[in-house]
Formats: sequence, structure tokens, C-alpha cells
Amino acid sequence: MAATNINRVVLTGNLTADPELRSLPSGNSVCKLRVACNTRRKNASTGEWEDKPNYFDVTVWGAQGENAARYLAKGRPVAVDGRLEWREWETQEGAKRQAIDIIADSVQFLGSRDEASSGGGFGGNGASKGSDIPVDERDFQPAPVAGGAGDDDIPF
Repeated sequence: MAATNINRVVLTGNLTADPELRSLPSGNSVCKLRVACNTRRKNASTGEWEDKPNYFDVTVWGAQGENAARYLAKGRPVAVDGRLEWREWETQEGAKRQAIDIIADSVQFLGSRDEASSGGGFGGNGASKGSDIPVDERDFQPAPVAGGAGDDDIPF
């Protein structure tokens, strides 16, 4: 039996630029998004939590791409569900280039246009601005070990 491959990406983040919508000669629409997602880490030298941004190129096809271009703008929070696609090409100078893009199956608009323009971003849901990680450091503590009688043989 052949192994099943899974190529799935789910991420939330903020747009780093306005969407770029193009129409292809075939009549199809394609929208390019650039999404920033922060990873939260503890700095070993200072002991402080820091955000490290990661940037992803997202391609949205068809009517969904047209809607993204119409309603989204730089700074807006989005949720993307899609797959990774690797591509390579050669520059005019002959240098080989490669990139990994996210091809979106769905894009959900998070927050409202007003929140994005006023800098509210996440609208009081407990996340810090520009990060989808809660700021409460108790979230990073190890979970307590539950001790239940007779549960020792359960594998989870």
C-alpha cells in the first residue's frame, strides 16, 4: 500500500502589503498576498519574550482572490488554509531561483476594516497586536500532571 502524502497549511497573520490582483489572458484572476506570522520565543540572554516574524507568499485564485483584493488591505489579520507549492525558475542572467508559496483554498478575513485602520488588529481577544500568541505567560507553563486511580494503563 502506498503512503498517503499530506500537504496542508493553516496559518493566521497580518498582511504586510495591499493585495495584488491580476487577470490572466485565460480570464482567470489571481491575487498575491504577503502574510506575516509571528513566532514567540524567549530570549536566552534577557529572559524576555520576543516576536520573530515569518513571511509567507500566498496565492488566491478566482472569485476568492477578487474578494481578497476588494476587501483586504495592509495590516488586516487573515486566516489561510491551503497547501505548499514549490517552484523554480531561471533568471535572465541564468541564475537558478526557487521559492515555496502557499496556494490558498480559503482565506478568512479576521477583524474588521476599522480595527485594521485604527491599529486594533485583534480586537481584544487576548492576543498581542501583531501576534496570534497570547501574552499571558501562564499559557507557557507546563500542564499539571493529573493523578487518577486506575488510569495508569490508558495510553493518553
